[in-house]
Amino acid sequence: MRTTAFVLLAATTLPAAPAAAWGLAAHQAVTARAIDGLPKGLKEYYKSHRLEMPTLSLEATAAEEGPDRRFAADRLLPFPFLDLPRAETALKERHGEDAGKVGRLPWLIQESYTRLVEAFRAKDKEKILAESDLLAALVTDLHNPLALTENADGQKTGQHGLWTRFSLRLPEVLQTLGRLKLEPDAADFLDQPKEYVFSMINATYVWLDNALYQEDLAHRGQSGYGDIYYEDLARRAGPIVRERLSWAAEDAGSYWYTAWTEAGRPELK
Repeated sequence: MRTTAFVLLAATTLPAAPAAAWGLAAHQAVTARAIDGLPKGLKEYYKSHRLEMPTLSLEATAAEEGPDRRFAADRLLPFPFLDLPRAETALKERHGEDAGKVGRLPWLIQESYTRLVEAFRAKDKEKILAESDLLAALVTDLHNPLALTENADGQKTGQHGLWTRFSLRLPEVLQTLGRLKLEPDAADFLDQPKEYVFSMINATYVWLDNALYQEDLAHRGQSGYGDIYYEDLARRAGPIVRERLSWAAEDAGSYWYTAWTEAGRPELK
């Protein structure tokens, strides 16, 4: 059964260029665990309506995500990105055309968070659930090291097709093997939710070299990317994926909890 699962995954046709920061398996795992980490009252609301969230609905499909849902920070600055402007307008003023080529992920998160606060204030269930789902997806995207680099597809390190193998197929392999088990801490209140975006960038980027190295080790001595490769990749890089997605679940829940608090903690039924 294990070999069959790997072969099927390896045969799946997926885009060669970056299209989605993570696949559906990863996003579903994060959203579900983010709900589990919420404080009691808020958790009950989300649990009652979890199947109404697009990612967890019975008709859930992988999202079509464009190039804005990334942020190739190392195209602009070296890590740890100390001089990275916090405002998008300032980024464009400083970096010109390059600023328009790296993606908008940090600001997409900030914009989604603002909309979620307004949805909570309006007690609009449909908007609360849809925006919570989108915000969780964006936060999860930001926890993928490949979403933060110009070398997203491994094209600069001779690892062409890395985006698909690491971001889309590996979480599916881990799920098939029963190893996509996340262990996030409980949601926290974020004192500065918009500034927190930039701390997530650095916390994620530090994993980039390790992800590249572990994938390279998994492929050494192999001519292709079959079941043996994915089994070794799951062993080597699986802990990185679980660590990143566990943090994503905690951070997504923290953003929901903070938005609800900023909205005045409205009673939700």
